[in-house]
Amino acid sequence: MTHTPMNTPHEPANPPLAAFAIAKGPREVLFLSERDVSDALDPATLLDELQRGFADLARGVVQSPHRPEIIVPGGGFSLAMTAWRPGDLISVKVVNVFDGNLELGLPNHLAMITLFDPATGATRCVMDGTYITAVRTAGAAALSVRLSSRPEARVATIVGAGVQAREHLRFLPLVRDIERINICALTLDDAQQLAGLDPRAVGRSDIACAVAESDIICLATHSAEPVIDVDWVSPGTHVTSVGYHPPAGELPRTLLTRGRLLVESDMAFAPVPSGCAELVDVDPSTASTLGDVVLGIRPARQDEHEITIYKAMGIAMQDMVAANLAYRSAVVAGRGTSVVW
Repeated sequence: MTHTPMNTPHEPANPPLAAFAIAKGPREVLFLSERDVSDALDPATLLDELQRGFADLARGVVQSPHRPEIIVPGGGFSLAMTAWRPGDLISVKVVNVFDGNLELGLPNHLAMITLFDPATGATRCVMDGTYITAVRTAGAAALSVRLSSRPEARVATIVGAGVQAREHLRFLPLVRDIERINICALTLDDAQQLAGLDPRAVGRSDIACAVAESDIICLATHSAEPVIDVDWVSPGTHVTSVGYHPPAGELPRTLLTRGRLLVESDMAFAPVPSGCAELVDVDPSTASTLGDVVLGIRPARQDEHEITIYKAMGIAMQDMVAANLAYRSAVVAGRGTSVVW
């Protein structure tokens, strides 16, 4: 009888080819347009997934390094944002912020996200990231409202009339029983046009009065200086700020001394572009992360009179969560275009 030696674990049945003999070859990649992505993302589901993502971030499960920046003098800047957690595809987003685009009929934030297989590094999906950047930012702000605002909050004011203001208008009613949403903008016409998207919304010209009567204040501008006065903010109010305009910004720094600060992660205190301009020289130990609040490690608020402040920078974990959710939903629904590449 002829004996055929068995392969040991160190002797595969089919030895791999030498690296020089291996080419990538054709692979199928799913491409998702902006419309594909928006159709695939349910806002309420996204809120829940973001909450889970912040908890995982606080647990140390998510890898989300600092983002590098390329600056085009007189034009704009480009950021690369990467993140991964076990169970998800690796997410890499490039977002380009060019304010002059508005005059060309383009959004001033343009982004693309690529998802990679964590087992091989092969490209699995390429999707538009412009819509995701908008909804994950507003979604995280709305999550802070759900976690930190008083449950009886009924009146909100949104300062701004851009993409973020529009998305805040859509997300706020998902987390609180809002009865009225004031919209304040550079022009009353812009505020009224945005308010037309929701029957609870109204355009307001007197920002001081609108802010003073609000339980929730959402700053969503591209202002290089504070857009509200701290004396307008009533006790018990929850304030969110998502604007980014170094070296200052839309959030008055003096407000930070009057309330409890919440951030996405400790990265908020890093130098720009990873950190928030308004938080320069702020002691990180004075803040709570959203993940700490979700996990019950730190309180969202001490009492009904405390002012709570959420300052956003935008982190890659949020893009990872939204992009993986969009990808899974698109695959199930048969959305997108598969391309052999």
